[in-house]
Amino acid sequence: MSMGAYDDEEHERRERKHSDLDLSDDDERTAYQGEVEYESGESTEELLDQFKEINS
Repeated sequence: MSMGAYDDEEHERRERKHSDLDLSDDDERTAYQGEVEYESGESTEELLDQFKEINS
């Protein structure tokens, strides 16, 4: 079988594995509050020039 070929058995195995997961009531996502700041120190023009260089 080549890479990327569809495999029925693997698909079914993964479906069984995921359907058997035991999720308890306290497995809910936690809501985080706050803020994130990021400064690169570079100007917008410098970043655009770098982006253009990467894409060329």
